[in-house]
Amino acid sequence: LALLAVLGRCRGLKHPAGVSAPCPRRCCSAAELGDEAAPVELLGRRLRWDRYLPAQLVPQLEQLEAAGARRHRPRCPALSLRSGLHSQVHERSLSPWRYRIDVDENRYPRKLAFAECLCSGCVDAKTGRETTSLNSVAIHQTMLVLRRKPCPPPAPPGHFALEVAYIQVPVGCTCVLPRTVR
Repeated sequence: LALLAVLGRCRGLKHPAGVSAPCPRRCCSAAELGDEAAPVELLGRRLRWDRYLPAQLVPQLEQLEAAGARRHRPRCPALSLRSGLHSQVHERSLSPWRYRIDVDENRYPRKLAFAECLCSGCVDAKTGRETTSLNSVAIHQTMLVLRRKPCPPPAPPGHFALEVAYIQVPVGCTCVLPRTVR
């Protein structure tokens, strides 16, 4: 009930092309809006961030970081068929990637998992080593987010409106043929 009361007071979700959402032309303070979960309710039942992989992975990544179990691979790993049997897809891929938590204080959700390719080339399935005859590229997913925008005067300082935005979130990597110059 408290969440509904907060949401009832929140004023400022704007859709693209000037179409207003349920609370038109109003502004919220950070206290009125509440925690990170509050804006999810503004989007309605059908649009939920927890259905997006980049949002789903954040709690898991935070747990791994807190436990010190998160492995950081700054370079392209060598493929090992033996270890591949028990590895995650992002580790077994011929274009392996890791996830990092991207934080944006003016975005809801504030934290998203972004994939980062570990190789510039791809891992050769025969040798297990990186080859530059192919390129690793990120695969992107379009995701709806809310952006905090400062409210114009006469709104008090620290008040903002929420605008719907679509961002490209890297969710994995794949191998492609290199672009050739003609």
